Amino acid sequence: MKRVLVTGATGFIGIEVSKQLSERGMRPRLMVRRPVRGLMLRHLDAEIMQADVRSPKSLRRILNGIDTVIHLGARAAFEPYPRLYPSIVKGSLNLMQAAIEAHVQNFVFGGSLMVYGDTAKPLDQNTEPSPMSGYGQAKFEAERRLEELASKAGIRFVSLRLPHVYGAHSLLFDQVRHGKVFFPGRGDNPFAHLHVIDAARALIRAAENGRTGIWVVADELSCTWNEFFETLQTYYPRLRVMHVPQKISYVGTRLLDVLFGLTAQPNPYPSGAISCWNLRLPVISGTLNHAVGLSPQFPTIHEGIPAVLDDSISFYWSPSNLDRL
Repeated sequence: MKRVLVTGATGFIGIEVSKQLSERGMRPRLMVRRPVRGLMLRHLDAEIMQADVRSPKSLRRILNGIDTVIHLGARAAFEPYPRLYPSIVKGSLNLMQAAIEAHVQNFVFGGSLMVYGDTAKPLDQNTEPSPMSGYGQAKFEAERRLEELASKAGIRFVSLRLPHVYGAHSLLFDQVRHGKVFFPGRGDNPFAHLHVIDAARALIRAAENGRTGIWVVADELSCTWNEFFETLQTYYPRLRVMHVPQKISYVGTRLLDVLFGLTAQPNPYPSGAISCWNLRLPVISGTLNHAVGLSPQFPTIHEGIPAVLDDSISFYWSPSNLDRL
């Protein structure tokens, strides 16, 4: 891995991947779609370039001289499949085709646990996908078709199916900083989590360790959302967690779906998120080591959450889903 391109470099996970690569002295190339967000990267030792996965011509230039792609750029919202297809599926295929033409050697895809259905049994590498949302469907289709194209072209392909990744830059912690979190349901469903630093470490290791395949990754201890919020309140007692009944949440977000459907802007609170937040998606322990040979820096939320709260003190962040441009 010599020259790395990171797509989605100004997103929540992408900015951490970019930071870690820059700190390692690799001077990554960072793809930016909206110039105003590129300002967040100006402090990094990196090459910042303009492109859009929906524009194949823009991708040819940005892949020149690149041997490794870490692909995180896509519409990151639990919206209906038709709204997600152009960036998550078609955009990813555009990028892979351009990567093939540019003789890229390694392609790492940021996958999602949303490719699975509701399950009380902890997920492992043998669990069959069964997406229950438009987002999960789009991620699964993109992953499957990317793997096929990469195999035919002789490109090493890896997908890490990420759980709920949390950190100071996430949409959830934007609510936390304001002192209120609205959760659409009871919150007693078990879910897998991973600190963003460990997610970025895993994606970078996946790009360089020579393994191929599709891997489930998470920290060492899945927990319910209520346990997640209780841990938050241990360190941040002023936080109020407000549980909104699932049916009421769905009605309210359906109205937002209609309103945002009249614009090009993503709905930060789509109705599809209601079912996704209420899925049971626990993961067996040891997946990070099994997939990429790493021990998590933050093995559980009990180490990760206080670190995120510390990171949240001295900066201002605007999640991409709240952009107006």
